[in-house]
Amino acid sequence: MAASMSVTETGEFGLIARITARLGVQPSTLLGPGDDAAIVSAPDGRVVASTDVLVEGRHFRRDWSSAVDIGHRAAAANLADIAAMGAVPTALLVAFCGPPDLDVRWAEELTDGLVAEADRAGAAIVGGDVSASSVLTVAVTALGDLQGREAVLRSGARAGDVVALAGRIGYAAAGYTVLSRGFRTPKMLVEAHRRPVVPYPAGPAAAKLGATSMIDVSDGLLADAGHVATASRVGIDIDRDAFPLPDQMRDTASALGVDPYTWILAGGDDHALLATFPEGAQLPEPFRIIGTVTGGAGVTVNGKSYGDGQVGWDHFR
Repeated sequence: MAASMSVTETGEFGLIARITARLGVQPSTLLGPGDDAAIVSAPDGRVVASTDVLVEGRHFRRDWSSAVDIGHRAAAANLADIAAMGAVPTALLVAFCGPPDLDVRWAEELTDGLVAEADRAGAAIVGGDVSASSVLTVAVTALGDLQGREAVLRSGARAGDVVALAGRIGYAAAGYTVLSRGFRTPKMLVEAHRRPVVPYPAGPAAAKLGATSMIDVSDGLLADAGHVATASRVGIDIDRDAFPLPDQMRDTASALGVDPYTWILAGGDDHALLATFPEGAQLPEPFRIIGTVTGGAGVTVNGKSYGDGQVGWDHFR
């Protein structure tokens, strides 16, 4: 095995060279890394853009997740936002800040995770920046193409619509609880925390079939449904019975003394897509109905308020 080398020993431009050597391209990439800026095609004439930042100790822990895992998570958090607008992801820009004594292989493996997740969504990393920092930080900007469709906003839900979900929910939160209790199994839940499985094609498919609103579930199902309810000035009622419990989640919750529906209703980081559709509309795969839009306000579960109102993730709470 080759001797380890820190990013200080590699140097800024050596690190950039190592990272860019691991990148691929997509048809939308007209000019990748190497100049002052990249060039990405935008046939629609509009570009969908989103930015997220992951900070060590706040969003990830290196003793819980590998560099590759963290790369997947960082890319997925942004690519899911693009899909939630009904757009197709095209490109990522990545800013990486790390301590000078960080092993350069960690940065390379982070890149591998970013590239692999971007490839899943049909996007490419086209540029970014690196800097020294006492706190390991990864900031990602994602770009997307609407392909001639109108964007699906949070503000379009109407009373009488059905509420539907595509993707897993509660798995990542369950994995977080498992890890925080000092365990590493069950693997299915732990891996869900480390690497979200995002249904990227479901976003554009929902847009094509008339979704009236959509959002990436990153902060928790009830919290993000609340964002739609507020933006649309409607109420949303979630059907708890729409979420059958997988055996491993049920068993783990029992062993840890946790209500598993806390993970499902208030846990985040699965990056499922929540959308509303007119009643009777055809739903694209893999969306399934989990509730209804009402003429009221706020979010309820089976017609009743849930918990103390503090549901989901808040960066400053």
